[in-house]
Amino acid sequence: MSTRQPKIEGTTLFDGEQAIKGYALNKMCFSFNHADNRQRFKADEEAYMKDFGLNDTQAQAIRTRDVLGLLAAGGNIYYLAKFAGILGLDVQDLGAAQTGMTKDEFKAKLCAAAHAPEPH
Repeated sequence: MSTRQPKIEGTTLFDGEQAIKGYALNKMCFSFNHADNRQRFKADEEAYMKDFGLNDTQAQAIRTRDVLGLLAAGGNIYYLAKFAGILGLDVQDLGAAQTGMTKDEFKAKLCAAAHAPEPH
């Protein structure tokens, strides 16, 4: 019997397999909690990624700022938010990227959901 959760179309579930896959990426993003590490990354992204042992897929997604690619490569959205902060992005920017919407469309969807009547 499989313990894996069912697939949700268009969604990368962060499970144990993804956690193992993204360990180096998430460890690097966690390091961005410290200002000196953010500066080191900005000064030489390639060396910083190499120091954390990112694989080619992860490194390319960092280079191209591909949020969906980072999620697929094992990135955890909470750690990726640290990376997004370096780029001047916020969680709504990430949500928009995940859903294929503009930030304004994503914000409107959030507002509509917040004001929708609750089901009976």
